[in-house]
Amino acid sequence: MTGEEPQDPRTKYTTADFPTQEQGQPGMTDETRPTPDHGEQTYPSGDRLFGRSALITGGDSGIGRAVALAFAREGADVAIAHLPEERPDAMGVCELIEDAGRRAVSFAGDVRDEDFATSIVAETLMSLGRLDVLVLNAAYQKDRDGLENLATDEMDRVFRTNLYGLMWTARAAVPHLRPGASIIVTTSIQAFDPSPGLIDYAMTKAAQVAFVKALAAELGPRGIRVNGVAPGPIWTPLIPATGFDEEKLQNFGADTPLGRAGQPAELAGAYVYLASEAASYVSGAIIPVTGGRPL
Repeated sequence: MTGEEPQDPRTKYTTADFPTQEQGQPGMTDETRPTPDHGEQTYPSGDRLFGRSALITGGDSGIGRAVALAFAREGADVAIAHLPEERPDAMGVCELIEDAGRRAVSFAGDVRDEDFATSIVAETLMSLGRLDVLVLNAAYQKDRDGLENLATDEMDRVFRTNLYGLMWTARAAVPHLRPGASIIVTTSIQAFDPSPGLIDYAMTKAAQVAFVKALAAELGPRGIRVNGVAPGPIWTPLIPATGFDEEKLQNFGADTPLGRAGQPAELAGAYVYLASEAASYVSGAIIPVTGGRPL
């Protein structure tokens, strides 16, 4: 048996400056240069999640897209939730899932809407018949020019997307989760090492860490595991839509020990691990995928 030759993690993906670009929220994959790698050409097929069903919020692009692809290639049926304007990206994800031989379903709406954030659980159960893995990944961030300039409606958008939506979907899902089920939250290195320009986003990510630990303690006696993944600087459509200045965008991720930004495909394995039987004794954990930056 021959394995894949190890690659130098410093140069596995581009280390060149990212080109100047700007997008409105939400960012779109086709408008992001260079195009993020979600594992379309590299994630192998397997069976670690065979027969399971997953719901991923924010599953149309970036980290959510990479996780949806990996789950499908590991044998899971996948439902994704996305904003209505992200429909082109969502359709692309569904095609990738179906190309892997699994069922795909997408729900268009905004997790800031309690009815939508709640209904996607029932719709997943209706479409896929069960729910084994819930990935709470939807998020919003914007670069802030000082706390004194942070508008209440912007702060509210961050909190309702990153916290309210997460709570509503989890609350609706918990009664339907059976022993062996898994909840995975996309938190961030910002929860542990916050940037001043992302103060409101970092606050929500820190709250998500508390959510993971508290819910893991609550659901552990029922055989349901709750964990989180803390990405570092990952190149997704969210980044050109954040409003970073030209220098910050061009050098995005260069301050990590590995010297570059990560790609969504480099996080997929962490989510697969946490959802699989390999992590049967892992709950209340936060896995860092940060290019070497410590939590």
